[in-house]
Parts: sequence; C-alpha cells; structure tokens
Amino acid sequence: MLELLSEHGLRPSRALGQNFVTDPNTVRRIARLAGVGTGDHVIEIGAGLGSLTLALVETGASITAVELDKYLLPVLRTVVEPSGVRVVEGDALRLDWPALLDDGDRWVLVANLPYNVATPLVATLLDDVPQIARMLVMVQREVGERLAAGAGDEAYGAVSVKVSYWATARVVGRVPPTVFVPQPKVESALVSIVRRPSGPAVPVSVVEPDRLFEVVRAGFAQRRKMLRRSLAGVVEPAAFERAGVRPEARAEELDVETWGRLAAR
Repeated sequence: MLELLSEHGLRPSRALGQNFVTDPNTVRRIARLAGVGTGDHVIEIGAGLGSLTLALVETGASITAVELDKYLLPVLRTVVEPSGVRVVEGDALRLDWPALLDDGDRWVLVANLPYNVATPLVATLLDDVPQIARMLVMVQREVGERLAAGAGDEAYGAVSVKVSYWATARVVGRVPPTVFVPQPKVESALVSIVRRPSGPAVPVSVVEPDRLFEVVRAGFAQRRKMLRRSLAGVVEPAAFERAGVRPEARAEELDVETWGRLAAR
C-alpha cells in the first residue's frame, strides 16, 4: 500500500476523508465478517487502492468497486481488474443505483466509509436501494454506535431510528487507528446492517415514512426536553394517550414501533 502510494506520487486526500487500511489481517477479517462467498454480489464503496477489494475477491464473491478519486482510479484498476473486479467511477451519494445493480440479484455492501458521508449514505441506501440486502461498514466508532443503538442507549438518536425502521444493526468489531494510513485520531467500528426481509418495522398502513421521520427529527432536535414540549405543534396532545406514551417521556426512550404509533394520525 505505502509502496503504491509512493510509486505513483499519491497521498491520501484529506478532503475526501481517506484513511487507507494497510494491514492484510484487518481486510481479511472484514471480508470474513461480511459473510460473503461464491455466488454473492458485493458492492464496495471507496475502494481506494484495492486492499479490501482483493480480500473480498478471495471469498469467491463477484465484486463491483466504486471509487470517486480520479487520481486513484488508474492504480485501482491495475490492482483489481486482473482479478475480475468491475471498477466504477462515481460518487456513492449520486450514483444511479438501479442502473448499477441492474441484474436483479440481492447485493451486499462492504465499505470503509469516511466520517462525512457514512451517516447520509447508509440512510440513503436503506431508503432508496432495496437491492442491497445487507451491509458491513467500517466507520468511526461513535458513528457506528449511533447506527446500531437501541432505545435507551446513550448513542440512540434519529439515525438509529432510521436504521431500525429498515434493518437490524449491531457492532461486530473494533478496528484500531494503527492499521490506517494516515492514522485517524479515533477508533473505528465494524457495523453489520441486515435489511428486514418483511419490510419496514412500522408498516406504511400505520404511518407514512415521511410523517414518521418528521416526528422523530422533531423529538430528537430537542432531546433533553419532554416530548410534550419538543413535539408541540407536531403531534396533537391526544396522540400520546393513543400511542401509550407518557407526555413526560424523552426521545431516547422510544423504539421505532412506539415512534410509529405516536406519529400515526
């Protein structure tokens, strides 16, 4: 990895939040935790110089690698295309996902995600890309804890509700800063996210998702306040009794199903 960077006069882009994994044991561990193998279709976001990509190739899965950095792309293609990897240039937040995942198969996403895109990307994929059945993402530890948090957890917030609406999530591993170049200042977490096979936790017949997350965002925007105050003007007072929610409760106490009852009209 370091030799490739030096050979091509490249360095990690701070603007793109690049931290490359240089430890072969770590990328093999990620590939193992992804649980993929022959017959699986894997999409990797931010493939960089291909170290994780090659570990995924070793599993026997079919790999599509997405990379935004135009300076890394020629090197990435040289490293991984001989192993049968399809390389796609693009920004994961702006990709035409239906066109990219057009063969009707269920996909697994595996990615080392920079801090600035991790939360919006996971939320967008859960909302808009049902072809992705599960994900294994490496993110900063505090981001991972928010993605996987449940009601009552310290890290629980609006994004936690979003994830639990569509999927089940858990932190399956930790990764130290020492395996990256450059070394980040924080520990990373590996988060497994598995889409609910039967659809969202709160059926659309109960409440539309736009309405549900309008209420969730309002509740967590003032999370220290009692819900009767933070949701004033957003839900009617009678909704608390209908939903079986104490008006004095705070946002972090409610699981996704309870938020659904509270948001229903």
